[in-house]
Amino acid sequence: MKVACRTLLSVAVATVWIGAAIALMAQDKSTTQVTPGETTVTTQVDRAEVVYVSGNDLVVRMENGEVRHLVVADTVTANVDGKQLTVHDLKPGMKLQRTITTTSTARTVTTARTISGRIFSISAPNSLILSTPDGNKQYRIPKDQVFMVDGQKRTAFDLRPGMNITATVVTETPEVVTSEAKTVTGTAPAPPPKPATPPPQSVLLIEVVPVPVPVAAARPAPAPVSPTPPAQEPAPTKLPKTASVVPLLGMLGLLCFVASLVLRNAR
Repeated sequence: MKVACRTLLSVAVATVWIGAAIALMAQDKSTTQVTPGETTVTTQVDRAEVVYVSGNDLVVRMENGEVRHLVVADTVTANVDGKQLTVHDLKPGMKLQRTITTTSTARTVTTARTISGRIFSISAPNSLILSTPDGNKQYRIPKDQVFMVDGQKRTAFDLRPGMNITATVVTETPEVVTSEAKTVTGTAPAPPPKPATPPPQSVLLIEVVPVPVPVAAARPAPAPVSPTPPAQEPAPTKLPKTASVVPLLGMLGLLCFVASLVLRNAR
């Protein structure tokens, strides 16, 4: 009876020790701390004109002349002249503007893990290998690191394979968290101008021009004829019957009187 009790007690103690060792090896607690860094905000503006729309296919012409084909989901809307329009409501000629605001925040994620394990091997003072439920893992030992072994402080040179230790593993991971906000606005093309009302017109008259009769064959124009001077009439040889001899007799008498005066003076 006593032998049986001692055997059971030995088994119980062994079980407690094995359970403690397993619990020690399985102990792995971690805490995470996030340290935010600098935040950068960038804005990108793209302008385009709608060229073609069919279903969810959209073809636009960018400011630089580049033509792009896009497949737009039904959930994407654009604020055009105060109205929320989907891709099915867009028309050629509309002007669209997409603004993309990107916010990037740098941060450092620091993870501190408290692990317990059994030393599989050690290369003091640089690194050691611990046996854990996940297998053997190698860790780098920081300078002047102190370990707690059985409630006592030990250095890396005091560690031996087979010892159970508890240590804190610190991991720092730099990250950049990026978020984007997109807004699409636009304007519809201006309606075509209405034709102006023509001013009232006064009464119009259309001149009727007679249609010339076609000539069968062209005839040469007659040569110009120079005018013939009129023929001169010959001088009459006889006085007309209406003439008188009285004036002639008067002139002969005057000549005789003058001749007599000249002869008297000559004597």
